[in-house]
Amino acid sequence: MQSLDEITQALARTLADRQLRVVFAESCTAGLAAATLASVPGISAYLCGSAVTYREQTKQDWLRVSAEDLARFTAVSEPVARQMAAGVLENTVEADVSAAITGHLGPDAPAELDGVVYVAVAQRQAQTVRVTSVERVVLATSTRSERQREATGVLLNCLKSSVEMDFV
Repeated sequence: MQSLDEITQALARTLADRQLRVVFAESCTAGLAAATLASVPGISAYLCGSAVTYREQTKQDWLRVSAEDLARFTAVSEPVARQMAAGVLENTVEADVSAAITGHLGPDAPAELDGVVYVAVAQRQAQTVRVTSVERVVLATSTRSERQREATGVLLNCLKSSVEMDFV
């Protein structure tokens, strides 16, 4: 398995090779994905920023996540991850691609959501935004800080894979 640093360096190269700008919508990682990518010198040419939307109301206000979907599916769900990725890209006109993550890192998670994250990637196509991938991942680590780092790696890796497939 690649280290977080290796994933970050590979993603930075991929963004530069394809001349793509990215924006993040981060919930459970609380900005760690953007901060990790920002450690790469010169990344400001490709990193637009990150909306850290930890609370449900912030997801609604900043990213236009549906209150109905939050109530029906919870914040830790595929529909919410999709809306986060689409919303942040719609709000960041200079970005070409977005990646969003929402999940439950514990310790007081319901059993079915403990260590579960959803990652969505969206891309701008002409004047529209389209979600191109969504993944549900059960994290292997157990502590909150370990899970936050693992979730960051999952997010960056999903973004890299999606960009490599969709932007040839």
